Amino acid sequence: MTTQVTATENTTATTGVRDPLVIAGHGFGSRLIMGTGGAPSLHILEEALTASGTEMTTVAMRRVSTQTEGSVWDVLRRNGIRPLPNTAGCFTATEALRTARLAREALGTEWVKLEVVADERTLLPDPVELLDAAEHLVDDGFIVLPYTNDDPVLARRLEQVGCAAVMPLGSPIGSGLGIRNPHNIELIVEQAGVPVILDAGIGTASEAALAMELGCDAVLLASAVTRAHEPVLMASAMRDAVTAGRGARLAGRIPVRRYAEASSPAPE
Repeated sequence: MTTQVTATENTTATTGVRDPLVIAGHGFGSRLIMGTGGAPSLHILEEALTASGTEMTTVAMRRVSTQTEGSVWDVLRRNGIRPLPNTAGCFTATEALRTARLAREALGTEWVKLEVVADERTLLPDPVELLDAAEHLVDDGFIVLPYTNDDPVLARRLEQVGCAAVMPLGSPIGSGLGIRNPHNIELIVEQAGVPVILDAGIGTASEAALAMELGCDAVLLASAVTRAHEPVLMASAMRDAVTAGRGARLAGRIPVRRYAEASSPAPE
């Protein structure tokens, strides 16, 4: 595991927040981004969001009405959490463009988490449609955060077309399989000039910490919290894990050795 610190980790924000996550010039004090899908109730969702410390959360525009009173939008407004509309449920670039533009009209934000998946069974990103949609949205003035495969080449192409971050999956959405290819995540981190946000597959707190130790700038998760037996407790565990993983990354792990080395050298 590399301990090299990327340029994005040392970015200085203008917000005064120590070690902020900076995306498109906007600083966030929390490096945990929490989604809203799968919560058993709005009350539990609100408690979990608060416990997580998140400052931004994703909301599926095709599945949640902005006009309904007592909805997730009220929870976000009440707690001052920035909504990040996403294009979940889109299978083509055309669908994603339409959804993103509707979100911009409804919410007055240029930010969008771009999802274009290949099929219902795996929910894996469709790389061709994803890149096409990303390029059009960037040209249309959006700040695009694409959910992508753990493919270093595709991540580089997404950055080259102007995406504000890249969001490689740890494993399929909702699977809880953790990070299946840490080597590729490290390769993405090494080459990235924009924040790398691990998105999808996290099942428990140690996996969130690992993502940060691999050099990711943030973690996005939902099911790991909303479908836990104790969502609020898991949310606080995820908050602490992301902080711990970030600290370990910056501190630098010791080299892995084949044989023992005494921590206190014997006197000569």
